[in-house]
Amino acid sequence: MAKKAANSAFMKPLQPDAALGEVVGSKPIPRTEVVKKLWAYIKKNSLQDKKNKRNINADAKLKVVFGGKSQVSMFEMTKLVSKHLN
Repeated sequence: MAKKAANSAFMKPLQPDAALGEVVGSKPIPRTEVVKKLWAYIKKNSLQDKKNKRNINADAKLKVVFGGKSQVSMFEMTKLVSKHLN
């Protein structure tokens, strides 16, 4: 039963702030969709590091989301993105 509650928390639409909205859109969307849209953006703009695929190289829009960092790991990315969701 507890699993269902955790799952619905992931599905709850969250409001991206202006910085994240530049990448994933400004409408409230579930966290799972935020991650999907981020990856689509990363792939579309070839921002995955060529040598180490686990690293994301930030462009101007993502740099704002990543707190000014020019490169983050995919695990760090998830944590940083959470700060931009309400």
